Amino acid sequence: MNFRLTFPVTPFPSPLQYSDRLLLVGSCFAEEIGTRLAGHYFDAHVNPHGILYNPISITQAIHSYLDNKVYTREDLFQQGDLWHSWDHHSRFSGLDPEVVLAGINAQQAAASKRLEEADWLMITLGSAHTYTLQESGKVVGNCHKVPASAFYKKMLTAQDIISAIDNAMHRLFFRNRKVKILFTISPVRYARDGVVENNLSKAILLQAVHHMVNKFDRLFYFPAYELVVDDLRDYRFYKEDLVHPNEMAIDYVWEHFIKAGLTADDQPLLTQIIELNRAAAHRPFNPEGKQHQQFVQHYIKKVEHLMQQHPALPLQHLLNSFTGQLK
Repeated sequence: MNFRLTFPVTPFPSPLQYSDRLLLVGSCFAEEIGTRLAGHYFDAHVNPHGILYNPISITQAIHSYLDNKVYTREDLFQQGDLWHSWDHHSRFSGLDPEVVLAGINAQQAAASKRLEEADWLMITLGSAHTYTLQESGKVVGNCHKVPASAFYKKMLTAQDIISAIDNAMHRLFFRNRKVKILFTISPVRYARDGVVENNLSKAILLQAVHHMVNKFDRLFYFPAYELVVDDLRDYRFYKEDLVHPNEMAIDYVWEHFIKAGLTADDQPLLTQIIELNRAAAHRPFNPEGKQHQQFVQHYIKKVEHLMQQHPALPLQHLLNSFTGQLK
């Protein structure tokens, strides 16, 4: 008797390589996957603007990287004691506008360079709702707790999203002829918009993304949304707020992502890295004891062997972690 509806995940037509340069942009779910990629030593640059949810803000961020945009004081506003950017997540906000700009522009420069050379751009769309400033007509990436009365709220149409992505993709492909685009839809429920409105929003995102994927050869879709909503389909796999997938759900999506994204030859390498990370995180009862020292020596040899086999992997800090435990 089956109690879950599982489904096969189509392997990526072009598998991920450890030598690939990755740029991830979008919702908090992009951060979850991006953190795991970086933690397994993929060259992943994650959310240079911070978390963004709607397709307009995400594509505007991509345009800013293509334009090598430099933000100035005129791009900031002050709310209470803090300076913010309407284009950026509040992680960039601060008391000193010059410090805020320095953080933003450092990420801008890195993202512009990364987009020029990226092998993969991974975009996670969160919501089809946008918030537009009444005084200027600007679509904002983050409301920064400014009162709702300052904004117009709008549900984008599928055509709005298609047009925004289409324009960004044409510009990007002109500048970077090798880049591949992977779309995902965030499984996070935006319950504050209303349950019905959230479902409509996700449906619009799905319609727009699948239109684009069918239009371009280098655009692909990974079903993170469906794995959580249709496969797991249980509140056991959500955090206490009942809207964000919990660690178990994200691990489940990650496992499918790796199986679909990596070749059979590269998956054993990932397994070795997972083993080394776990060993490095181990905290012994007796650090100076013979047993732990043998354990450390064993993993030093493993790291050194892997560094010889894969010199491009950034494993030096892992080696330092083990050698620092020698007595």
